[in-house]
Amino acid sequence: MLNRRIAEILRSSQPDESLLVQGWVRTKRELKGFAFIEINDGSSLANLQVVINEDVPDYETTIKNLNTGAAVEVAGVLVASQGKGQRIELKAEKLKVYGEADPETYPLQKKRHSFEFLRTIGHLRSRTNSFGAVFRVRNACSAAIHQFFQERGFLWVHTPIITASDCEGAGELFSVTSLDLKNIPRTDNQAIDYSQDFFGKPTYLTVSGQLEAEVMAMAFGNVYTFGPTFRAENSNTSRHLAEFWMVEPEMAFCNLEEDMDLAEAFLKYIFEYVLVKCPEDMEFFNQRIDNSVLATAENIINNQFERLTYTDAIKLLEKADVKFDYPVSWGLDLQSEHERYLAEQLFKKPVIVTDYPAQIKAFYMRLSDDEKTVRAMDILAPKIGEIIGGSQREERLDVLERRVISQGMKPEDLWWYLDLRRYGTVPHAGFGLGFERLVQFMTGMGNIRDVIPFPRTPQNAEF
Repeated sequence: MLNRRIAEILRSSQPDESLLVQGWVRTKRELKGFAFIEINDGSSLANLQVVINEDVPDYETTIKNLNTGAAVEVAGVLVASQGKGQRIELKAEKLKVYGEADPETYPLQKKRHSFEFLRTIGHLRSRTNSFGAVFRVRNACSAAIHQFFQERGFLWVHTPIITASDCEGAGELFSVTSLDLKNIPRTDNQAIDYSQDFFGKPTYLTVSGQLEAEVMAMAFGNVYTFGPTFRAENSNTSRHLAEFWMVEPEMAFCNLEEDMDLAEAFLKYIFEYVLVKCPEDMEFFNQRIDNSVLATAENIINNQFERLTYTDAIKLLEKADVKFDYPVSWGLDLQSEHERYLAEQLFKKPVIVTDYPAQIKAFYMRLSDDEKTVRAMDILAPKIGEIIGGSQREERLDVLERRVISQGMKPEDLWWYLDLRRYGTVPHAGFGLGFERLVQFMTGMGNIRDVIPFPRTPQNAEF
């Protein structure tokens, strides 16, 4: 007998088909002589209704064990449904309960649970409608990212998780060590003796794969990374995670304008892909989570992004008839409230801000001719603020060395990165997208901890 996924059954199966379904019971309703159960296997938002007549073998025992949360296998024949809301249902001929769920202790019952509560049962929350929809959309976003770059001839590269360099220079790094923390070896001047550590030097979990992606771009032209990154930033907010996924394309022979063009096309592509692949889930978010989700997606897809310089953005913010919590002046970084004002209230669509002050941006960004700004760009989106950050990279050896030193870094620690400017340097550019920020933006979920299966945040590393 054919084993079928519920999404496929609901989409295309017809009455009189014999098939096998495996999943978890969402609800059970007993009547005289028969019972209804609804099964979900994670493939769709909708459940499959199963009708169980009392002539099914071991009816009484089986029905007793078919409680919400139980894992079950049902063999039967599809029939046209007599009830409202479903086209077909499965008439059971044989049932097998793989795993029971005690109705007295199973924490997911037929009621709405708060997201705060569901975070405490991260091993079970994926069985709810909200999280089923979140993780199907997350999966579709991942597929869209790979498809976008693969269609354009990009090489997917796997950059190291463990690194000796701090790409962003922010110092928010998780140390990786094999030293005995109860008996740390010391040098004569009492510094930690890293020569006895596993790698013989201080190492950390990566904050970005960008520098290594630049290495690969200098051989393959266009590459991208898509993997986990880590920030030891003690921010307990709805927008921060300590472990998250990053997408980072890097393009050789590319300037800032081409970088912006690719980033805009990239966002449009992903939103279009998800609307096609997950229409029911996106409609669910629009109805239950945020009624502007679909309008936001259409806004991304159908609008040309506004482009303006940081200097012009500051002028617009200084003229704004809005009282901001954070000050606005040239040389200060834009805060989320400033970014959202530009995207939500002023332009009412995504905005790309370029040419930021050099002192607030990373050492690897290309210094402009005025030597005050760098060729950087951020894409600001309504409702979330910055969603993509990128730049043209500094390809001139002398300028890059100067920038490294000015930011308190040692050129010898980045000898290999500087070598790229000694041997066959070219203009190149790239950007980074925080994957969870994208999923949060797309679904309208209020907390970033609810768009990753197992969130890692300050004081929390459960599951």
